[in-house]
Amino acid sequence: MGRMFGTDGVRGIANTELTAQLAYNLGRAGAYVLTEGTHKPKILVGKDTRISCDMLESALVAGILSVGAEAVCLGVVPTPAIAYLTRKYGADAGIMISASHNPVEYNGIKFFDDKGYKLSDDLEDEIQRVIESGFEGVPSPTGEHLGRKRREVGALEDYIEFAKETIPVDLEGIKVALDCANGACYEAAVQAFRDLGADVFVINDNPDGTNINEGCGSTHPEELMDYVVKKGCHVGFAFDGDADRCLAVDETGKLIHGDYMMTLCAKHLKEIGRLKDNTLVVTVMSNLGLKLACEKEGIKTVDTKVGDRYVLEEMVKNGYVLGGEQSGHVIFLEYNTTGDGLVSALQIASIIKRGGKKLSELASIMKELPQVLANAKIPNDKKNIHEIDEEIKGEIQKIEEALHGVGRVLIRPSGTEPLVRVMLEGENQEEIDKMAHELAKLIEKKANA
Repeated sequence: MGRMFGTDGVRGIANTELTAQLAYNLGRAGAYVLTEGTHKPKILVGKDTRISCDMLESALVAGILSVGAEAVCLGVVPTPAIAYLTRKYGADAGIMISASHNPVEYNGIKFFDDKGYKLSDDLEDEIQRVIESGFEGVPSPTGEHLGRKRREVGALEDYIEFAKETIPVDLEGIKVALDCANGACYEAAVQAFRDLGADVFVINDNPDGTNINEGCGSTHPEELMDYVVKKGCHVGFAFDGDADRCLAVDETGKLIHGDYMMTLCAKHLKEIGRLKDNTLVVTVMSNLGLKLACEKEGIKTVDTKVGDRYVLEEMVKNGYVLGGEQSGHVIFLEYNTTGDGLVSALQIASIIKRGGKKLSELASIMKELPQVLANAKIPNDKKNIHEIDEEIKGEIQKIEEALHGVGRVLIRPSGTEPLVRVMLEGENQEEIDKMAHELAKLIEKKANA
């Protein structure tokens, strides 16, 4: 059997790939692996708004109780709430049932350890090994030693209070539009902004179990972009289904994605002396415009592989406080151990309030360079040809020289398909388009020769 865990927990179509049986197995094995040696372990369970969550929650909780652990059900909460509350409540682990930005038929199960971090590959593999061994050596207590389930009614309130405390100002006088993606933050985001005194306008906050992410939220921000202008708001925020990411929209209706958000938050943190080593952590996919803007502001950038877990690893290793991805996964490590859409939104809103400037003006410190992606279909065993073939290496060098330092070439082998992605950035869209496709053709030709 292949690896059960992907980059973000176990994910699949609910009731065919991610079955109730698999959820039970994950609950049983996860509770056992994460709490070995704890007398009566306590595990938090949260979920988003999709219809399959009830089925999977019941099965997952049954698995947890079957090894004698306590399951604390938090109801519908954002993923970052699980990371935070696991620490606050002194739980041994936290589990979120969500497929994030995926359509309704998908669902996922994601584990956090007692410190609120996603699990290491080793721990995930150990959970899988326990399941595949037929639960060898896993106890099945009886009588009074079984686990109990209880509901924590104050969970959402506790998370909202925490999020509000991450900014030092109220938001009175700020008009904010929120697109809750009919997902996990439909109550939390609205209440937090209202409590802080903002004038709040909301769309897509009526989850019915099947409309999560449907033509809305951070993957489809078009409706919010119109809405911000129509309602005359200072800013809009679009969340994804589990609210661990968020994108902003400025007062003119322009989308302000993660790269802009990180650049302006980094500048702000540096100004108030809170940006550790004046460093921002981003992935290789962040736009070159971000790096040029940071350079100008005296901010260093550190690159990691694509994926918020790699950004987080780098941040934890060196104590950096800010990092994230273009997709709107922004991590403020002083506050939370994972991307937190609500915290990100509040930070941006507070910068607008404190500086008295429009978001369009704040975001103008970064100029996005055109990006072009071209795919080269190549056999799986040739995915590193661009590192060894002299002709290809020469061509890449030629392109980089032609871009005069205001552009770059990035080649990423696909993790799932037999292809490599050629990405070019530069000032002239037409020019880089031609270069990218010619380079992809050359790689394809050489790899298939």
